[in-house]
Amino acid sequence: MKDRLNTRNVIAVLVVAGLLLLPLYTSMGGNVFALTLFTRIVIFALAAVSLNLIMGYGGMMSFGHAAYLGIGGYAVGILAYEGIGSGFIQWPVALAASALFALIVGALSLRTRGVYFIMITLAFAQMAYYVASGLARYGGDDGLTIYKRSDFGGLINLSNRVQFYYLSLACLFGGIYLIWRVVNSRFGMVVQGLRSNEQRMQAIGFPANRYRLVCFVISGTVCGLAGALLANNTDFVSPAVMYWTRSGDLMVMVILGGMGSLFGPVIGAIVYLVLEEFLSQVTEYWALIMGPLLLLIVLFGRGGIDGLLGRLRRG
Repeated sequence: MKDRLNTRNVIAVLVVAGLLLLPLYTSMGGNVFALTLFTRIVIFALAAVSLNLIMGYGGMMSFGHAAYLGIGGYAVGILAYEGIGSGFIQWPVALAASALFALIVGALSLRTRGVYFIMITLAFAQMAYYVASGLARYGGDDGLTIYKRSDFGGLINLSNRVQFYYLSLACLFGGIYLIWRVVNSRFGMVVQGLRSNEQRMQAIGFPANRYRLVCFVISGTVCGLAGALLANNTDFVSPAVMYWTRSGDLMVMVILGGMGSLFGPVIGAIVYLVLEEFLSQVTEYWALIMGPLLLLIVLFGRGGIDGLLGRLRRG
């Protein structure tokens, strides 16, 4: 029983309870901004959780993960622009497009290792960015406004802030559950084994690239779902969401929360985006404060916030 009541689990339960009860707090206090902010946080937490699958568990340092956010968002935006407003069409297309792009990127980039892998994933993301910038019909550099959110036949109203928040939260919890099932399956054990000792796993007979590719596609697909949510949340999608700095933000969220931990990326996303919002209200030079703070956490909190909580438990 004591093992279950460790610091990590208590914090995770408190975070989940806080996220579930947030709309109640905002309705009682009339704080609409908090609900808007945490809807954005939940969406980016889903993207960070998807990146953690390949980066934390698979050891694949992708620097182009934001491309899937953009692909998922543009799938929703383009279909809406062309008069297809059904979420039952838009969202599967967003997932399929993200999965296809991840398959192509993974098939080519997984032939390399280390810094070459990082650079190839970055190059593909920048290619997606420039392709989106060249789509003059869909706004080009200026982006594409989405005048009507995805329609799910009356089952859920995405224009309702509370309903949209809970849909985003359900997607986040579903993503976490999917990652948990993947990581704790035989497939997931092989992927983690490849991260630890690839030569030994290949000697046993496991095809390394095949396992990594499937893992890469799952990660990109989940991030594409976050992109579909993000486009509906902002009623807008632009090439900027694919830019390399956004991929860097996702990596910081994962590292800050704790790579290779199930709930770490969620905590990392909350801390990072709340800090960003708070500091940006204090000064326009908020990045000069944020940078050293993150550096201190990384230097003295090895393993991120999750690692820090683990050390607090041990003493």
